[in-house]
Amino acid sequence: MASTVSPLAPSAFPTLPAVEGVTFATAEAGIRYKGRTDVLLVAMPAGTQAAGVFTRSKCPSAPVDWCRNALKGGSIRGLIVNSGNANAFTGKIGAESTRHTAGQAAKALGCKPDEILLASTGVIGEPLDARKFDPVLPDCVRRAAGEPWIDAAKAIMTTDTYPKGATATATIDGVSVTINGIAKGAGMIAPDMATMLSFVFTDAAIDAPVLQALLSRSVKTSFNAITVDSDTSTSDTLILCATGMAAKRGAPRITSPSDRRLTGFRKALDRLILDLAHQVVRDGEGARHFVSINVKGATNSASAKKIAKSIADSPLVKTAIAGEDANWGRIVAAIGKAGEPADRDRIAIFFGEYRVAANGMRDPSYSEETVSAYMKGQNIAITVDIGLGKGQFTVWTCDLTKEYVEINGDYRS
Repeated sequence: MASTVSPLAPSAFPTLPAVEGVTFATAEAGIRYKGRTDVLLVAMPAGTQAAGVFTRSKCPSAPVDWCRNALKGGSIRGLIVNSGNANAFTGKIGAESTRHTAGQAAKALGCKPDEILLASTGVIGEPLDARKFDPVLPDCVRRAAGEPWIDAAKAIMTTDTYPKGATATATIDGVSVTINGIAKGAGMIAPDMATMLSFVFTDAAIDAPVLQALLSRSVKTSFNAITVDSDTSTSDTLILCATGMAAKRGAPRITSPSDRRLTGFRKALDRLILDLAHQVVRDGEGARHFVSINVKGATNSASAKKIAKSIADSPLVKTAIAGEDANWGRIVAAIGKAGEPADRDRIAIFFGEYRVAANGMRDPSYSEETVSAYMKGQNIAITVDIGLGKGQFTVWTCDLTKEYVEINGDYRS
């Protein structure tokens, strides 16, 4: 973990209430780190429904492969997460490690191995000694409780400088339900669904196919719209679990994504997932500025996203922001390399409310002093109007500083 907390971090970890049916505990297994927790066990009741979205990397980790198979059943009982080792690019040893871990967890929880979900984060290419889980998993089951969630968030951290959590409430047919989420991620962040992990839990009674539809839709404008360094991890995992315990209080079981009673829940879930995604960017390794890239006026939304990603991923744009330099020329270059329809003489570029370029040249009213002062703020909004259509999309990123190089240069040391 980095030694100092990101200047973009929230002032405090939010107060997350217990989610009925969800208990958890953390432990020190000594996987890589010393003197800190590195294992999280989450226990859930029989019948808990689950869905997930994962990395599209062609080199996925062994836990990603395991989860994809386990989720085919729709119902789960437990989740095991470890930090310090990604169990990725570990061949047959990695696959055996997942089988061993799931078997041990299932034994401790009294369920089947395919009712256990797994996630790992950390160094790629080093075998994970799953036997280190053997003594801690039964103890975690004995100690499992519904709070405090900050412990769960801390146990899954790697280079993160602060634990990430969010909570929301919604009503389904007049019955209040809770949604809690935790996440980790700071580097290797360009989710395509960095070592980005996120786990969301609710007591709502929602079937797995509905959860999958909600999750797949929500990530399009949240986790799939962020980037720290343009590198997609082998391990990206986002899991959504619904214990169904709210049914005891009269909540209906939702079996269709088009059920109108889902409206409030869908909005609350989208807000929570976007909050977690933003927290990941705010903890970008070495980050000092949180940046939104809003592209509008593109030929369509897909084109707008590609242009926004081209700008957000550009090392030249990101280093200019780190230097608090409103170098709009680098943005022009990033637009041009995106390969999307664009007319140089129709483009307008804004930093905050200040238009810096338009009609193929620097804006006549541009003030270096005014815009430079704006660039010193922690939150930077860049808007690009392509001027060709109605397509728009927003991507969130951060600056690229010397500290990013230092963190990653020493990562395996």
